[in-house]
Amino acid sequence: MFCEVFSTLTLRCANVWLQIHCFREISLLRRQIFLQFLISGLTTLDELAKHSLPGDMWTAVHGRVLDISQFVDKHPGGQVIKLAAGRDATVLFETYHPNGVSMAVLDKYEIGKLEKSPFAPYYSWDSPFYTTLKKRVVEVLKQKNLTRRGSAEIQVKAVIILTGFWTSLAAMCLVSNLTYAYMWAIAMGFWAAFVGTCIQHDGNHGAFSGSSRLNTVAGWTLDMIGASAFTWEVQHMLGHHPYTNLLDDDGWKKEDARDKSTPAPKTTEVDQESDPDVFSSYPFMRMHPSHPRVWYHKFQHLYAPILFMLMTMTKVFHQDWELAIGKRLYHIDATCRYGDFKNVARFAMMKLLSLGYMAAAPCLAHGIGHGLGLFVIGHMACGELLALMFIVNHVIEGVAYARKSDPAGPRTDSYVTPMVELQNAVLEAAATTDEPVAKIPLNDWAAVQCQTSVNWAPGSWFWNHFSGGLSHQIEHHLFPSICHTNYFHIQSTVERTCKEFGVPYQSEPSLPTALGKMFKHLYMLGNHDSHPSWATSPSKH
Repeated sequence: MFCEVFSTLTLRCANVWLQIHCFREISLLRRQIFLQFLISGLTTLDELAKHSLPGDMWTAVHGRVLDISQFVDKHPGGQVIKLAAGRDATVLFETYHPNGVSMAVLDKYEIGKLEKSPFAPYYSWDSPFYTTLKKRVVEVLKQKNLTRRGSAEIQVKAVIILTGFWTSLAAMCLVSNLTYAYMWAIAMGFWAAFVGTCIQHDGNHGAFSGSSRLNTVAGWTLDMIGASAFTWEVQHMLGHHPYTNLLDDDGWKKEDARDKSTPAPKTTEVDQESDPDVFSSYPFMRMHPSHPRVWYHKFQHLYAPILFMLMTMTKVFHQDWELAIGKRLYHIDATCRYGDFKNVARFAMMKLLSLGYMAAAPCLAHGIGHGLGLFVIGHMACGELLALMFIVNHVIEGVAYARKSDPAGPRTDSYVTPMVELQNAVLEAAATTDEPVAKIPLNDWAAVQCQTSVNWAPGSWFWNHFSGGLSHQIEHHLFPSICHTNYFHIQSTVERTCKEFGVPYQSEPSLPTALGKMFKHLYMLGNHDSHPSWATSPSKH
């Protein structure tokens, strides 16, 4: 009884104080939020998740809860900030602002503190490695008079790619010779892949242009080729990028054992730190050492190219619709995108339009059988090229993998921690000089990105443009908001800084070499059990 009276009295006194002294012009909702904070002191993950729609958006950064509802339209990076709504966006905040963010901005929009998550964070943000790297990269761009986001270079490139796509599509429908039609279908598929890697990729990362509208238009080109930019954002920017090659192994085992006839747990009850790119392909393919090996995996290096061809069709006809309807991708809440009716309307409209000119038009021109055949062939060409250029960067010989149950840092398939030896060498060398060298935590976010990503043809202007910057995967993961046309300019700085701090930096001389090592690694994962420690809890090692 006394507690209830005291709580009520406190609320009334606080409300009067707020109205009289400092919150006269603030909305009733904001005042209620502040009052709630006075009483409880903390915002729960469940409460945070309720605020993910336009006009009511909260996010959390390093434990600080921010109301970004009024900031969205002012955000210099454009609409990408909406992905932060309703979740802990610490990784997004750190990785999309190489120039840093004034604490005054956070102070202005802070409305409370986030309750400690039941899931211990995997990453450390305490070392000077990433901070130093950001400063050096920003300085390089400044010295070379390059804008962080895209300029005329990528815009001209986009025009060329879009012209190639629409020309191929038109020719596929207009030529009467079916052999030529299928050749044009393959060409259309390749151009569509370049739309994915060189235009929409930068657009949806907010890196295509300094203009928010141009970034939106560039991101929309993914819808133009039949897929959904919103689905891609959820999987790629909320799942893959923050948690590359990281697997919540305990959560995965629980989900695997769960009775699928029962409702899935709420996303706030599931650890968010897990990369869907490495677990979503299981059990068809084994791409993480923690996964049990099944007999047919011994052939995965042979059937992988076939599955790669089906990648885009799977996304277009299954994953996109699953997200639009369920507003969830595995453990990731997609309400921030599909909870907005305007986005759902855009999704439906673009699905109908793209099916019209990519499937219905060739059916009218060549008959239903060949029309659908041309549509499928185009998708297969697109899927194969996209999958090869994406997967080769993270599933390859020498790359490291991480898991939530092992905070000691990423390890290779043979359970070796690549960074330990390099760190020891740097510290030993520093011991002979007077210059202090910081020891980088093995779970430092930026260091983990370097260990779980691999470059190929580093420093090459041609391959950087061909792949849309995927050949400089390490630079892309460290700086997703920097346009891919800049990656070959900053590559040497990133590599030099990694060497200085004792952080691994793996790169292959060419795409054929990297592909060879990728297929060899798939063979090893499919035909040999990983180190026994991968199958047990680290506490049992």
